[in-house]
Amino acid sequence: MAASKKAIDNANRLRYVRALERFSKSIISYLSNSDELSKERYDKKIDNALKVYQRVEEIALYKGDLQELQKLVKKMIVYKESSEDIENIKEDLLYSINQLEKNKNARRYKKDKHSKSKYEDWE
Repeated sequence: MAASKKAIDNANRLRYVRALERFSKSIISYLSNSDELSKERYDKKIDNALKVYQRVEEIALYKGDLQELQKLVKKMIVYKESSEDIENIKEDLLYSINQLEKNKNARRYKKDKHSKSKYEDWE
């Protein structure tokens, strides 16, 4: 039985999102954990990550977080071609990924402060 077009589209979309996440995590991991940062190593890491990323076709994303992740990955690739200092690249990319994670977590963990006292007036 052949898979429906919707199922194939969902699978391709998921594959693309995972490729984006894998790409960004590998570069961020290198930037945050490496003892000796260099522009040459950064370029080599980008080249290695691009091999996997380019095997997956690009798909239009409509969710805000995923669009931001896509922009971040494109920014990482653009930095490969730039003559920017590696420390500036590291600072900018770590800030960007931190803001992305912050936005994700802000929606995930909504803490209702003083939730019991909110309804005391009604009794």
